[in-house]
Amino acid sequence: MISMETKNILLEKKEYISVVTINHPPANAWNLATMEEFGQVVNEIENDKDTRVVIITGGGEKCFSAGFDVSDAANAPKTSPMGRALWRRLDRFDKPVIAAINGFALGGGLELALCCHFRIMVDSPKATLGLTELNLGIIPGWGGTQRLPRIVGRAKALDMILFSKTVGPAEAMAMGLVNRISQPGHLMDDALALAETLAQRPPVAVGCVLRAMAAGEYEGIDEGLKVEEQGGLRVRDTKDRVEGFTAFLEKRKPVFRGE
Repeated sequence: MISMETKNILLEKKEYISVVTINHPPANAWNLATMEEFGQVVNEIENDKDTRVVIITGGGEKCFSAGFDVSDAANAPKTSPMGRALWRRLDRFDKPVIAAINGFALGGGLELALCCHFRIMVDSPKATLGLTELNLGIIPGWGGTQRLPRIVGRAKALDMILFSKTVGPAEAMAMGLVNRISQPGHLMDDALALAETLAQRPPVAVGCVLRAMAAGEYEGIDEGLKVEEQGGLRVRDTKDRVEGFTAFLEKRKPVFRGE
């Protein structure tokens, strides 16, 4: 186990999995210092060749993240652009990112979870999701107006955003906002199990798939198809491709090394 600890963001690495914990009580909100530390951690895991999968969760048992820290409003001109840029980087990350939602995720907190490739949510009355910014006379500003309808559809996204509605685990699951619901006490075990399964997949191929899908979302299908073609050429010359075909012929489980 390798760990990196800043004041408000914790990073633990175990084999191929990096676990990032937002640890800024009481609500794991994003002030400038927390955002800067998060940026350092994102740089670390992005450049770490051993990290194949990332889990993001909140410290404590009640809160994933409440979004922007209104007590640090004076730094909003710096914090908000950083949030938009970092959330966008995660949305285009070429390593799978899992949001382990351990409590309420509101505003920028939900916007962060929307950027993750998978979302697992604890089955608890305290766990709710919402983009409630209009209650304050502002709007979702870290990608929520774009990513929420992409996931749940325009009508449901408008209903949630314009009326500041929050949803619990069952409703979030029904609308496709989360991939899985975990029983209390089992959230991190479930997230780690998913991460371990993903870590066994061929890393180069996984990265190519994620880059192609992100290109299609951001630049359109033609660009996505180009990046897909580039990915196909990239994996053709990898040792993992040889291992995959060999394991298939030998009727055994492949062991991918990211080469």
